[in-house]
Amino acid sequence: MKSIRTTLLSVALLLCMALVGQAQRSAAPSWVLGPAVRSPEVHPDKRVTFRITAPNAKEVGVNCSAFGGKAMVKGEKGVWEYTSAPLEPDYYTYNLVVDGAILIDPANTDMKSSLLGSGESVVHVPGSSSLSWELNATPHGAIHHHLYKSEIIGDERDFYVYTPPGYEANRSEKYPVLYLMHGLTDDASAWATHGREGVILDNLIAQGKAKPMIIVNTLGYGMPDPGRNLAMLFDAPVRDKTLEKFTSSVLDEVIPFVEKGYRARKDRNSRAIAGLSMGGAQSLMIGLNHLDKFAYIGSFSGAFIMLNSHEKVFPNLSEKSNEKIKALWIACGKEDFLIGSNRATEKWLKSKGVNATTIETPGAHTWMVWRRNLTEFAPLLFR
Repeated sequence: MKSIRTTLLSVALLLCMALVGQAQRSAAPSWVLGPAVRSPEVHPDKRVTFRITAPNAKEVGVNCSAFGGKAMVKGEKGVWEYTSAPLEPDYYTYNLVVDGAILIDPANTDMKSSLLGSGESVVHVPGSSSLSWELNATPHGAIHHHLYKSEIIGDERDFYVYTPPGYEANRSEKYPVLYLMHGLTDDASAWATHGREGVILDNLIAQGKAKPMIIVNTLGYGMPDPGRNLAMLFDAPVRDKTLEKFTSSVLDEVIPFVEKGYRARKDRNSRAIAGLSMGGAQSLMIGLNHLDKFAYIGSFSGAFIMLNSHEKVFPNLSEKSNEKIKALWIACGKEDFLIGSNRATEKWLKSKGVNATTIETPGAHTWMVWRRNLTEFAPLLFR
């Protein structure tokens, strides 16, 4: 129990920091931006220089998912900059911090959105064409954006649908569907944009590693106006109720909408559900409790601390469940703060005789891990 409380406290602290960041972003800074600068600048050796003009600022830094927080140095004309060590090819998020105000980079239009604040800036350190998230000269699918009124949750919300290359041309072909969930503070666009799901699947399909499939990303909160109400998820009864509503919305609203509007196969062997962090916990909760609807289930860094006791959440799991499960895949980074709860969940599943493929990879609670997870998980589906 002590470790669970500690982990919940860590999650709460992260959320509180995000909420504070939102307030700081909305405050007018005491400094004034000067002339435009080039930022970020990716050098041939993979070092990255971040810059901002803030002549009146006293303290400026950069906080990046690649290396954490670093102080920037003030140069001529009030230009502050920091140059990183060479970075591994990937997409990284960052914010600039000027006298305590958390900012997106005013010189960079590439952003990752968030339910809290103005989001984060993104820098791409390009790599080999063999990396699954790098754009290649292959046939490409399409991303579609839908709005709908959720009668179950009681708000207007959205979801995204990836259709594979050839979907429009092959009018008679039906496709299996992966329902892919995002994490806490993300919105429905996360996998379609920063997660690079379309590029990853385009590449895997072109290489013959993955079956052509539809991917659906829905907003992962069982409450209206989640941006304002996110802190409610730390109240256990409220969290349990929102998980129930989210489950009902996926099963009774999103899936019927997709199967009516797209050429989606409707049998359980043609449905998969997976997600990262909060979405990983939701995927196991939905998938393992509805094996009549899903044969493939995956979790990337699952936030299983959001679930009640395993016995209560999964009352019907037993060794017999293996007859319906084609793949149960649970991955987590070794440096992830959720690694303990992932190991505990894997141990409990084993105690029930439920077979799961468990993967521990290098990395923490980051998109660098989750893009690689999707690259490994997608080829397992619909075989």
